[in-house]
Amino acid sequence: MYDIPDQIETKDLLKIMDTISSGINICDRNGTIIWVNQACCKILNKSRVELIGGNVVHMKKEGAFTPSVIEMALNAKQSVATVQEITGGNKVAVAAEIIFDEEDNPKYCLAHGNDISNWVDHVSKIHWDDIRPILKRYMQEIKSMDTRLILTKEAQPYVGLSKAHELLADIMGRVARVDSTVLITGETGVGKNVAAKRIHDLSERRNHPFVHLNCAAIPDLLLESEIFGYHKGAFTGANPTGKPGLVKLAEKGTLFLDEISELPIHLQSKLLQLLQDKTYMPIGGSQLLKADVRIIVATNREIEEMVREGKFRADLYYRLHILPVTIPPLRKRKEDILPLLHYYLKKSNQMHNQKRTFSKQVLDVFQQYQWPGNIRELENTVERLVIMAKEEEIAVHDLPHSFLTTTMKTETIESLREGKTLSEILESVEKSIIEHAFIENKTTRKTAKALGITQTSLMRRLGKYKIRSEMNL
Repeated sequence: MYDIPDQIETKDLLKIMDTISSGINICDRNGTIIWVNQACCKILNKSRVELIGGNVVHMKKEGAFTPSVIEMALNAKQSVATVQEITGGNKVAVAAEIIFDEEDNPKYCLAHGNDISNWVDHVSKIHWDDIRPILKRYMQEIKSMDTRLILTKEAQPYVGLSKAHELLADIMGRVARVDSTVLITGETGVGKNVAAKRIHDLSERRNHPFVHLNCAAIPDLLLESEIFGYHKGAFTGANPTGKPGLVKLAEKGTLFLDEISELPIHLQSKLLQLLQDKTYMPIGGSQLLKADVRIIVATNREIEEMVREGKFRADLYYRLHILPVTIPPLRKRKEDILPLLHYYLKKSNQMHNQKRTFSKQVLDVFQQYQWPGNIRELENTVERLVIMAKEEEIAVHDLPHSFLTTTMKTETIESLREGKTLSEILESVEKSIIEHAFIENKTTRKTAKALGITQTSLMRRLGKYKIRSEMNL
């Protein structure tokens, strides 16, 4: 945010705003009007004296305009855009933006809009069914430019800096604009559920339910009733009143089926019917029900191979494969590691009321680590360290030994690829071991004892590898 230059006084700033052709209305957190520009007075056909001090809720009740975009924005605590009808029948395209205080509570609300009555009269002659798809597409384009208008304040940020992350975010934005089925693939822990939720949040269905089911977590015998529901008396032990399935619960929203590869063959045909016809039949039912739901599925397995083995229906696979989204493993997008570490560190600090930080050495180890468990492993590791670390700064000796040994193995493999000699590789491994031991034990006496060598021998190696000077100890 830029500061207003000292030479621009408040009265001059208000004069500048008076020259703007769009109507501007500024209210406090209660909807009381603080200031309006001349264009707003013209649109509402009222003087500034009549408007300032009035409340938008009362003015709406009196018929000055309907609805009140400022009231809508303050209630939702986020930006809102709509078309208002003004006394006399004029139409105004208007948007409201919330200005929050330091405690993240609404402080002011600013509405800005333009009279579109002439435009509405002109386009009223156009067939609405012809123009609706065009308007829908342009609205999606506009909304994708500013995710503040789409994602709620509680939505999880999509963190990353790599080219792969940027490309993935772009793909998800495009996929969200349509209603077709999405197949998300990637290794365990890469964030397939986060991607599915983001697609939902960016879509027109974002104000309706997002229902998540892990197909591998439900026994085969219960999976059908969980997804499609059942009528009363459908089977022994069933709820006597019946039970709606997740398809019903996700009506008008999104149903996310994780680990879709675990769906039994006999249920795959029912899912195919749902995808093709948007119909399904609960257990014990006698007629098909219509469903307005978008399906997103995910798996960490090679479904094509399962199709060849006869373990997955080919027709269902091709139906699911309309919009494939592949999430690369974390080891192939190293630039995302640091922003993810800092994001989850902040999250865990807040959760456990801590103020932990990472040492430079820890960040170096994390950058070299391969993260076989991907983002889930990273998140869990950070939380464990925030809870278990001995000091406020998380040090190398706080890390699980698996991180250090894995890092050394990785360094050795990279050295072989670079064509280093055995002597050079051994020296590199020895230096790494001494560095980690010295960080953990703090003194040369304790370090020498931990390594099983004399203090003189350790001092010679510290000098050889310049460990003291490099680590500023």
